Amino acid sequence: MTTTSKHIEPATPEAAALVLKRLAIRAMGLTGADIERIVRQARLKARREKRSIRYEDLEEGIRMDRPQVPYDLRWRFAIHEAGHAVVHHALRLGPIHGLNIDTSGGGGYSQLGFTASGSDTLGYREDMLAMLMAGRAAEQIVVGAVSSGSGGTEDSDLARATRLALAMERSLGFGAVQPLLYREDHDPTAVLDSNLDLAARIHARLEKALARAVDVLSKNRDRLDALIKALFDAQALDGGAVTQLLRQEDRKHGNRTAGN
Repeated sequence: MTTTSKHIEPATPEAAALVLKRLAIRAMGLTGADIERIVRQARLKARREKRSIRYEDLEEGIRMDRPQVPYDLRWRFAIHEAGHAVVHHALRLGPIHGLNIDTSGGGGYSQLGFTASGSDTLGYREDMLAMLMAGRAAEQIVVGAVSSGSGGTEDSDLARATRLALAMERSLGFGAVQPLLYREDHDPTAVLDSNLDLAARIHARLEKALARAVDVLSKNRDRLDALIKALFDAQALDGGAVTQLLRQEDRKHGNRTAGN
């Protein structure tokens, strides 16, 4: 992503939308309060210098809000987020809106859209599980060891995948035991801790999804490596840049995205 000396008020609505999209990708992971403060500081700077607010004022504010991510950590973030994007693309789950590894150390961010093709089937949900496990799978393939980056919080990959797998078993009608019963689980941890058979089935679904992600990424290794490098170098890529890169790799390989 280039950062030429652009004013924040571009000449056309299309240009304005592009600038805002670039800033939104850079700001992934920040709170609304963070953004308000950064905009306020950028306005003050522009007013002091008696000029219009510029793109780089806001981008500088975003960067100053985050400590520099160490080289090795940024590289792992790039591997992890590229894994999600490549599997998402290969399984045709929907649009990719952006990737960002320019964070304060808590991990990278992916903005991925989902479009159920035709119907919300078991296969579609299994594809989603594979995508959620793809960051871990990418680390396993490229580094040979996984970090704790897939877990740790309620919105982590493992937490989301576990909730989805539990819903498949208990409320979406895809369960191996009594699939027609609907059970709403407000506390997945308590449910799984008290039902070891259910926990084993959920874990088996996650293992299957991880193996699928490893398989997809192994078949798309050139795409994975290309996106890792591009994301590491740029630190933030909008959806257009990610999709363009992956489609270029698709054309090199005869338009094949080995997702199955």
